[in-house]
Amino acid sequence: MGFQEKYDFSLLVNDKERFVVRELETQLKVRTEVCRCQECVLDMVALALNHTKPVYRVTLLGAIYATADDEGVHQEVIEAVAGAIDKIYANPSHARN
Repeated sequence: MGFQEKYDFSLLVNDKERFVVRELETQLKVRTEVCRCQECVLDMVALALNHTKPVYRVTLLGAIYATADDEGVHQEVIEAVAGAIDKIYANPSHARN
């Protein structure tokens, strides 16, 4: 039995992903010029997550700590998402329509 078959890694969650997705949705409401295809949206989320400090948890108690309203975390996510939108808009992975 391999290591990945022995343990349930689906319990390992980066809560910052939820924050980034929510913030991306908020910012895209006013950035109507930005492509919303799956490839671009996932590129924006991945880029933003790569520019934020992860917040991993494996328990429900960890989720409670991760949702604590921390202004520094919120600002980090806002800036990372804005930068990701700008970068993917300027350099999409596909031809512009």
